[in-house]
Amino acid sequence: MPTTSGTAAPPAGQGGAAPRRAAETAPLDPREQRRRERLSRRYRRDIRWSPYAFIAPFFLFFAAFGLFPLLYTGWAALHRVELTDPTHMEWAGMHNFSRLWDDEFFWNALQNTFTIGVISTVPQLLMALGLAHLLNYKLRGSMFFRVAILTPYATSVAAATLVFVLLFGRDYGMVNWALDAIGIDPIDWQNGTWTSQFAVSTIVIWRWTGYNALIYLAAMQAVPNDLYESAALDGASRWQQFLHVTIPSLRPTILFTVVVSTIGATQLFGEPLLFNGSAGATGGADHQFQTLGLYMYEQGWVNLHMGRASAIAWTMFLILLLIAAANWLVSRRLRKSQ
Repeated sequence: MPTTSGTAAPPAGQGGAAPRRAAETAPLDPREQRRRERLSRRYRRDIRWSPYAFIAPFFLFFAAFGLFPLLYTGWAALHRVELTDPTHMEWAGMHNFSRLWDDEFFWNALQNTFTIGVISTVPQLLMALGLAHLLNYKLRGSMFFRVAILTPYATSVAAATLVFVLLFGRDYGMVNWALDAIGIDPIDWQNGTWTSQFAVSTIVIWRWTGYNALIYLAAMQAVPNDLYESAALDGASRWQQFLHVTIPSLRPTILFTVVVSTIGATQLFGEPLLFNGSAGATGGADHQFQTLGLYMYEQGWVNLHMGRASAIAWTMFLILLLIAAANWLVSRRLRKSQ
């Protein structure tokens, strides 16, 4: 029956739908089907294995330059082996470790490492906390000051140490010149026990204070302003806000910087090595500022006792593990107290 518009009605049973194209209904060519299956398998393999390929370079470099040296050093620590003939190893068991117990130079290096670590870490973190507190307020040119305090960290150890050697010179050093101006006799910074350790510590303080200050500053900026506003409404001064709001909020960050600084102090090497170039790895004429890192270097590369040096290296590694365990216990207690 013709429609009122004069056009023919669609055939019965098709409901007015457009006819499907022949390309959609025709079966795929076998070669095209295989190609699509092959691409699908490649896609699945790519999704599954590409993340491992991206992280594989790190593990390869770690295995070559981290894990293998660690295991080889542990194996060498159980042998008598000289650097002049590293392929000849004589089994010694725990002898290289046990002899450290009666080695006065080892205990001297351990004590110096602890002393320099305390002298450098405590003032460094306190100064970093104060600088971060100042930079946390709105200051003119705050970005300039943030970059400026990070400059010592970007300076090489050799350049910084050589400058401090000139500053602490006995005859023509600027520090003794300033002391002489106020009536204090010149100090032989390099040959004294406490004076040399203090001088080495100042290098560490100068290099790392700005770095830790930026870490504290980032943590301070994450403290909610509501806490400061509530404290201000209660009548707390800025100093009271710093003690009762800022410090408690920074406890995890402070613990992190303490642990990292302690690890760095345990591995201290470049500053004491270059502070007295004529003494080399001995750390002064009386070993007065020889650290564990210097003692290990002296045993391995000066005395050529590779087995003993390996034992010292593993002892330092065990000390760092104890520090990490203490950090975990303190962190766990802090989380429970919150």
